Amino acid sequence: MDSTGSSTAAQLLIVIVLFEGVDLLDVTGPPEVFSLVRRETDDGSGYRVVLAAAGPGPVTTAAGVRILPDLTFDQAAERPIDTLLVPGSVEVDGEGRVRALTDPAVVERVRALAARARRVASVCVGAHLLAAAGLLDGRRATTHWSTAGQLAAEYPGIEVDADPIFIRDGEVWTGAGISACLDLSLALVAEDFGEELALRVARQLVMYLKRPGGQSQFSVPLEPVSATRRIEGLRHHIRRNLTGRLSVPDLAAHAHVSERQLVRIFKAELGTTPSAYVESARVELARHRLESTDDTLERIAAACGFGTTDTLVRAFRRRLDTTPTDYRQRFRTVTPPAAAR
Repeated sequence: MDSTGSSTAAQLLIVIVLFEGVDLLDVTGPPEVFSLVRRETDDGSGYRVVLAAAGPGPVTTAAGVRILPDLTFDQAAERPIDTLLVPGSVEVDGEGRVRALTDPAVVERVRALAARARRVASVCVGAHLLAAAGLLDGRRATTHWSTAGQLAAEYPGIEVDADPIFIRDGEVWTGAGISACLDLSLALVAEDFGEELALRVARQLVMYLKRPGGQSQFSVPLEPVSATRRIEGLRHHIRRNLTGRLSVPDLAAHAHVSERQLVRIFKAELGTTPSAYVESARVELARHRLESTDDTLERIAAACGFGTTDTLVRAFRRRLDTTPTDYRQRFRTVTPPAAAR
């Protein structure tokens, strides 16, 4: 990292905010992506990344690792900032609940630096700092799933969506979990230098999973086990019979409850509706088949219970903000047959 903080037409200046207790990977992950851009360009263009903190001394991260900043906040404010990147920090209470932290002094510095930046992005729970600085008012944003409820409750003027791995609203970007900082960083590279170069950087990082922002933070198999045996049994029934009849009346009859009771239990136990859960399970299976087989979209649609490719495409757009074809191009893990190359 360059401590001068200078920026030229070919070197876009990225300032990463440092503060006590910051999450280490939030700080170190994005520079690994940005540092590879210069290697992949012919003209040496790319980024100049600097770390800025309140003072010149080292900052201790949540992992206990100490990091020495390149600039103070005052020095960073004198530079032509292209992108301000804001990491986050959390605390865990006695009952194991996670809460995002926002230091008023850091919030004020973020607000001031953002006013000088072309673009602002947050990593993980750094979205809470952007929100406290007023930078997310009236915008759609995401954060780590564990603090999304906190963000929505404290800032009702923000449209919080806990599902995507990152969201862009104008020149403000917000990312989800810590590892999603790599996906967000690659998206910034794609915006600045093109999709082809971003893919080359992803390959250098051995990231074949260069995920679109709309991809969900979750998949159906990773959901928590329901406390209700009846619903847990229904979940297994759904996943075993994705090509069968799985309407609300069918599921209610299988569980021996009324349709209204079924909807109420799904909402209480899983936070969703039976129909939405069925669609999520079908999309999950379709994702796996797109990644690991050469099956046509027609065959995948039939095998996953969608019936038609149009229904499959609509579900992918709704759930993942992408198409099955684009998803396969990004995530396939099998080599296409010679005739298809």
